[in-house]
Amino acid sequence: MELRQLYYFVKVAKKEHVTKAAEELHVAQSAVSRQIHQLEEELGAKLFLQKGRNLQLTPVGSLFLKRAEVILADLERSVVEIQEFLDPEKGEIRLGFPHSLGISLIPEVVAAFRKLNPNVKFRFKQGMYPSLIQDVMKGEVDLAFVSPCPVSHPHVTGEIVLTEELFAILPPTHPLANEEAIDLHQLRDEMFVLFSEGYSLRPIVWEACKEAGFTPRIGFEGEETDTIRGLVAAGMGVSLLPEMALYASGPLKPAKVRVKSPNVTRTIGLIYRSNEKLPLVAKAFQTYLLDFFECDRFKKRLL
Repeated sequence: MELRQLYYFVKVAKKEHVTKAAEELHVAQSAVSRQIHQLEEELGAKLFLQKGRNLQLTPVGSLFLKRAEVILADLERSVVEIQEFLDPEKGEIRLGFPHSLGISLIPEVVAAFRKLNPNVKFRFKQGMYPSLIQDVMKGEVDLAFVSPCPVSHPHVTGEIVLTEELFAILPPTHPLANEEAIDLHQLRDEMFVLFSEGYSLRPIVWEACKEAGFTPRIGFEGEETDTIRGLVAAGMGVSLLPEMALYASGPLKPAKVRVKSPNVTRTIGLIYRSNEKLPLVAKAFQTYLLDFFECDRFKKRLL
């Protein structure tokens, strides 16, 4: 069995199509098909079934995919470790985070870290809470920001680095737009613009509304902070967003109002695999992040 066969197999499994996999791998389609066929012969089992124009993993293929991804991730980490051993100031940090942190926080901390470590490279991956957990477990990222921080997870550990206040965001013409602070109950009759199912901010907003004595009426759902913010600014409803998700330029800006009751916050954790050591460069970045969130300059921004 060759590593090339594993690379080709994983790529075909992700793309569900030999031609698309071959294009991304920059090799001939026949070469990919041949390697997959040889792999199936060696394993003595079919890995794919034809489903229309696409390929579908067999049960054996699904099982083998999990193992192949672990093998390739371990190999990639080994290469990184060797590179770090040869030059500790170089290396690559693979970082996962939700979209709401990519607006200002991630660019800020990465830029600050690279001023001290200019030769370090970053590879980013954005996603929702479940996918970020999986990315850490599979070794596709070394560190990930998630909200909330998982408790007693069998494969992932971490620490809360930030507790962030959520603000009510309203259309600029809303009667409460110029208030310094409101009770969430004052928005009970409004239409809410919420994140879709699977996004961690959705249950936070939902539970806050229930605590305020009402169930939010959902007018629109979105999958990106920019969408939520833009729809509210355009008068399509109201919502709650953390302050870091409100740093944006453009003509459409919602009004931001503090919620005095109930107190609505989210916690953000920095997580990593619990069963192995971080690469040296990722460990250095983790230490830097913990110091960064503890510094007075950052804390004052949240007040």
